[in-house]
Amino acid sequence: MSLIMRRVHVLQNGVTLMLHLFAGLDLHTGLFLVLALLFVLVYEAINGFHDTANAVATVIYTRVMRLQLAVVMAGVFNFFGVLFGGLSVAYAIVHLLPTDCLLNVGSVHGLAMVFSMLLAAIIWNLGTWYFGLPASSSHTLIGAIIGIGLTNALLTGTSVVDALNIPKMIGIFMSLIIWPIIGLVIAGGLVFILRRYWSGNKKRQRIHMTPVEREKIDGKKKPPFWTRIALIVSAIGVSYSHGANDGQKGIGLIMLVLIGVAPSGFVVNMNSSDYDITRTRDAVNHLEQYYQQHAATLTHIIQMSPPALPMPEPVLSGPHDFHCDAARALPAIERVQGLLNNLSSYDTLNVEQRGQLRRLLMCISDTAEKTAKLPETKPDDKRFLNKLKGDLLNTVEYALVWIILAVALALSLGTMFGWRRVATTIGEKIGKKGMTYAQGMSAQMTAAVSIGVASYTGMPVSTTHVLSSSVAGTMLVDGGGVQGRTIKNILLAWVFTLPVSIVLSGGLYWIALKLI
Repeated sequence: MSLIMRRVHVLQNGVTLMLHLFAGLDLHTGLFLVLALLFVLVYEAINGFHDTANAVATVIYTRVMRLQLAVVMAGVFNFFGVLFGGLSVAYAIVHLLPTDCLLNVGSVHGLAMVFSMLLAAIIWNLGTWYFGLPASSSHTLIGAIIGIGLTNALLTGTSVVDALNIPKMIGIFMSLIIWPIIGLVIAGGLVFILRRYWSGNKKRQRIHMTPVEREKIDGKKKPPFWTRIALIVSAIGVSYSHGANDGQKGIGLIMLVLIGVAPSGFVVNMNSSDYDITRTRDAVNHLEQYYQQHAATLTHIIQMSPPALPMPEPVLSGPHDFHCDAARALPAIERVQGLLNNLSSYDTLNVEQRGQLRRLLMCISDTAEKTAKLPETKPDDKRFLNKLKGDLLNTVEYALVWIILAVALALSLGTMFGWRRVATTIGEKIGKKGMTYAQGMSAQMTAAVSIGVASYTGMPVSTTHVLSSSVAGTMLVDGGGVQGRTIKNILLAWVFTLPVSIVLSGGLYWIALKLI
């Protein structure tokens, strides 16, 4: 009962904070902010019907579930995936374009960034959906963010390295490339194992039938009972995993909008309790003690970093010339300790101080992460530093309940419409022959587990690419091959998604700045 009351209290606080969303904003900025939030929800709805096909295609084309029931099932479990999926992927996306890039410009420029990024993603997603291509919403969004960062760097004369989080970008690219290959190999391997070790008698061979063969030989339209259960469970897994991974991207986008345009209420979690703030303060103190005891480690990090910029005192208090590097770790820790000293609520800090605190905590956390990755850091110290990193970011990497619910609803409702085009491609046009029960089950199980693991580890992956490559893997091993034209179109969409979305978002952002 106490847990329920606590959830209700958190929701009430979130609604109260939402009502104060427009505090300090002029009318035009407030209206544009509402429009930006609607754009995010539209993007999530499009993502829903664009990617729903990944969960429903196999159960529909193997005749496991009726069309309407399969779509509703996908919507429901997408909703739960967003609700319980966590925030690791959300902030992996946010850190691709550092939030300081939005904090250090006026709100009008921040809105121009957001609208350009979202409009580019929506245009490409709708275009690929119209032609029935299983393109990746994740690729599209990441390309749009990169386009904004590159254009901003060119217009302001800043370094591309400073405009984009290059290490995070490389990690995300590797994730998007590796997981589809893993899906192809594992799904193909599962079908191979089933064909070799699960076809010894007539009963077992039924799993390798297509629905047409099942009806022709056995006179039944539905697959065998346990095969049907496995297909339904794996479809639920794909839907849930998709919600957990892709839904977090919408949450990250909304937080990016709110932090950039309405920093007074969202730059730190204003619902943070005294315990949460104490936890952050203790993490800062423990990290200072660690550096004092391991001075050589911090020196090593500084030597590995690019040469530090001159460090006048205002760099720790003003946002416009803020630059994070390891050489400033100890001064940053001292500044945070001063801000958090005897603090029990973030309400007592002014807007500028909250912005300072966020930037400094993220800078300290970044140095702690680099320290943990050093080869000479002992395993126990790695675990200790990673725990401190989580405590440091506890009150700055967050999402309010109303934001999670809004994204969950947008994604789940989007699953009810427009899914048929992409589902037809996955179900009918990848393989040369019809999809067997074993192929559908192997592809779905592989996709569900792969995307679930990626979400847990904070890696944004493409549900579309993982599922499509898994289906292709099963067809290559046991389906007579794949249709070359379809695979060519999917690969072209895969290749062109990043450059097109980069150019689209960058061009839209440049036009928006010229019109301001």
